[in-house]
Amino acid sequence: MEEDRRPETADRRQKAWGIEHGAWSKGHCAWGILLWVLATQLFFSCSKNPLDTVFFDFSGNKGVYIVNEGNFMYGNSSLSFYDPEAKRVYNDVFQARNSAPLGDVAQSVTIWNHMAFVVVNNSGKIYVIDSQTAEFKGSISGLSSPRYVHVVDSHKAYVTDLYARKITVFDPQTFQITGQIAVNNPKSEFNQHPTEQMLEFKNLVFVNCWSYDNKILVIDSNTDQLVDSIEVFKQPNSMVLDKYNKIWVLTDGGFDGSPYGYEQPGLLKIDAETREIERSFRFALGDHPLKLCINTTGDTIYYLNRHVWRMSVTDTRIPEQPFINSDYSSSYGGFYSLGIDPLSSEIYVGDAIDHRQNGLVHRYSPSGKLINEFKVGISPGNFGFKTE
Repeated sequence: MEEDRRPETADRRQKAWGIEHGAWSKGHCAWGILLWVLATQLFFSCSKNPLDTVFFDFSGNKGVYIVNEGNFMYGNSSLSFYDPEAKRVYNDVFQARNSAPLGDVAQSVTIWNHMAFVVVNNSGKIYVIDSQTAEFKGSISGLSSPRYVHVVDSHKAYVTDLYARKITVFDPQTFQITGQIAVNNPKSEFNQHPTEQMLEFKNLVFVNCWSYDNKILVIDSNTDQLVDSIEVFKQPNSMVLDKYNKIWVLTDGGFDGSPYGYEQPGLLKIDAETREIERSFRFALGDHPLKLCINTTGDTIYYLNRHVWRMSVTDTRIPEQPFINSDYSSSYGGFYSLGIDPLSSEIYVGDAIDHRQNGLVHRYSPSGKLINEFKVGISPGNFGFKTE
């Protein structure tokens, strides 16, 4: 039987919770973890004199960091950088610059003030690098299963978490943890508020709770307190804020056999001021919509559902025809991630192929014309745009 090197995707994480991973043995897994731990320790004990260091200079380049998840428990995640003007990709930039592996299941990257906060989910860490050079600047550790970073201001940032039942607060300049926001719900076996993406409106930070949940939490960023929640459809996986201050939330509906339930996926429009749901749409049962994004002008949303779909924020129905067609016949593999350049509205699609080999990124114009494509690491899952 072949080894199953697929990443910890939504269905697999929820159905197996890190236990079901094909035919590779426990001894193989333990040995891989030991090697990764030793390599990481070696980096931090010897990083003053790294060997075979590659020195990057992205200071004059606008571009995009691509987070390649790698395979769960293999410690083979990586970070790529793409220069759209030169049409050049640099792969494994974290390892090449810092002589150390990135870790196990890289989740996301947030770029702020010439720093990139790279969240490595299964390693329970956030690595901070100089976004101009990819040089290691620090780390935030002791996290459970971190997902995304949102910078509130120069002295406050939030980290969401799949399992911790809290949002961690840290200083984005010192990388020191300064507090936490409890989001636990003791009233239910489910709805334990595994926090995911964040978006900010005035002093409020909205947080979607994805796995076995149906809530959008509302955090007051002045007091770091949970002040409200909005009930949506099952399993909201992504959200954006449009030009009219409407929050769009995409839900996946769970999976067949889930103890939490299984329903049609959906798309909801919520007024950020009143927190009322203004409109909702439903997909067909068995669809897998994910990775909701929005263009530069805030008037057009995009999402994946095997293909790439596009919809105006003023539309009264979901589109019937894809915007960009995928050649893949199943929902597994193929188009896996989506990003919109905030400067140009160009569209980046991460193609995981089969989650075993190095993936591809397809770059399209705002009109959907393919500009070029390039190889990256295994399972490209997230994009972080460097705009200066």
